[in-house]
Amino acid sequence: MLVDDSVDVRTLVRMRLEASGQFDVVGEAADGEQAIELVIRHEPALVLLDISMPAMDGVETLPAILAVRPDTSVVMFSGFGGTDLADEVGDLGAIDLIEKSIRLEDLPDRLLRSLRGTAPQPAADPPRRLHAVTDVARVEQAILDEHLEGFRALFDRAAIGMATLTVHATVVRANDALAELMSCKPRDLVGVDYGRLTGGRGDHLDHLLDALRSSGDSVATFEHPIPAPPGVRTVRTARVTLVPIRDSTGQVLYVFAQVQDISAQRAAEVELHRTEENLRLLVAAVEEYAIFMLDTSGLVMSWNTGARRIKGYEAQEIIGRHFRAFYPEEEQLTGHPERNLEAALRDGSFAEEGWRIRQDGSRFWASVVIRPVHDDRGRHVGFAKITRDQTDQRQNAEDRLGAMEEQARLLAVTAHELRNPTAVIDGSAHALQVSERQMSPAEREKFFHGIRSSADRLRRLADDLTVASQLQKAGMQFRMADVSLHDLIHGAAARRAAASPAVHVEVDVPIEVVVHADEVRLAQALDNLLDNAVRHGAPPLAMSCEVRGGQVEPHGHRRGTGSARRAWSHACSTGSPRPARPAGRGSASTWCARS
Repeated sequence: MLVDDSVDVRTLVRMRLEASGQFDVVGEAADGEQAIELVIRHEPALVLLDISMPAMDGVETLPAILAVRPDTSVVMFSGFGGTDLADEVGDLGAIDLIEKSIRLEDLPDRLLRSLRGTAPQPAADPPRRLHAVTDVARVEQAILDEHLEGFRALFDRAAIGMATLTVHATVVRANDALAELMSCKPRDLVGVDYGRLTGGRGDHLDHLLDALRSSGDSVATFEHPIPAPPGVRTVRTARVTLVPIRDSTGQVLYVFAQVQDISAQRAAEVELHRTEENLRLLVAAVEEYAIFMLDTSGLVMSWNTGARRIKGYEAQEIIGRHFRAFYPEEEQLTGHPERNLEAALRDGSFAEEGWRIRQDGSRFWASVVIRPVHDDRGRHVGFAKITRDQTDQRQNAEDRLGAMEEQARLLAVTAHELRNPTAVIDGSAHALQVSERQMSPAEREKFFHGIRSSADRLRRLADDLTVASQLQKAGMQFRMADVSLHDLIHGAAARRAAASPAVHVEVDVPIEVVVHADEVRLAQALDNLLDNAVRHGAPPLAMSCEVRGGQVEPHGHRRGTGSARRAWSHACSTGSPRPARPAGRGSASTWCARS
């Protein structure tokens, strides 16, 4: 009886055996289940049983045949040979293992010799041919045998695990590398269902083999844990690549399995995944920086918490949109965003500061860094963009610059303010030293008053500098009171005369004009006015004022171009204007200066 899933093989073998006149083929079966039924029905003396068949392969069928028909002799018919496979099927009860590479004309004699117990033992060399062959045929056979031996040597000595499986995953050949991987010897694997070695993934293996038989696919891959030796707890992982070996009709004869230990690779991938996950969580948690990915064309691919906080977009609102949306319209029109990506790709990175736009249309000052991203093969896959909101820092820098400018102006004003009182004190002291005996009491009192008022100005100036040094924001303090404008202007003229005896200032101010002001600040303004008139004009100098509609307009006149008038409103009260009133009536007026 012939058992083989290939109709062509059964037909050729039947014809050869019946033609020899020594055999009568009583039945043919395509798989193990049919074979058992035919053995029970026909009770054949000999069964030629293929090893690899669908539904139930020869290794599984052999014990079943001998169980129902112990007197039947079984010869295994295989596309692969080898001592290990011969020993395995011999242990199961087969009387011989014949490789399908045998010449068909030699098959009848080989079967008879198997029945008589004189069949040769499988060896590395192919069986000798019993019939004479021509010299050409002998050379051709030698070449084929050499290639066969080369394949077997490559198979056995390969550094990667290899096995030949039946279509039902029974191992019919295994190399040393696979045996080492499974912590056993090659012969221990022959006849074993490979599913038993997969750590519970046998059903998945069967599904893949069924798919290979039915789909015509050329390869299938899966992974499984590697059985560990006793006492070893380390879990390793194997990747199995299954390649079907088909006949001319596309039917699967055997399956070639390549088994590779990928434990180190898998551990590296797990560690990489853990690192990437930690990095993802870190980036997602950062709130001070907008960190996100762009594809090669500038479309947003990822979005972190900082990006949402700074730019105002939720992830689903911005992912997939072009990042030019973050730039002012005028920069979008000039292609500035695209040029930034070009510069980053060309130079390896790009950095700038500039205005950016939030979702609500508001602007913020951003510090931006763009870097190109490449994969492991060096291909450009996108850009990483980091943005930080620097609006507060920019404002602080501007405030510091403004403070420095204010400080410079303060120093300039201070230097200017020091000149007048020091000149008055110096001039008054000199006049008293030289001419005190010739002065009237009123004249001496005038000089002493100039010295005291100038000293008071210096004290007030020192107080202002102390306030400025302490960075107080209260600003300049005013001490408001009713002040006689007549007395203030006459005092300024007297101080000017004390500082510059050659300068005479004519004063024409009604004695009854009173203003509500800081006397010292207003005196400073008057002194500055006269100082500018002296430095930028020439005598004679004159001071006067007019009262119009409840307001006082002081006038300063000098020879030369332009006018010496200045704005003095900083020394006056800021309330609503009130009518000017004569001195002594108990009510103060508001004085405003117009330049």
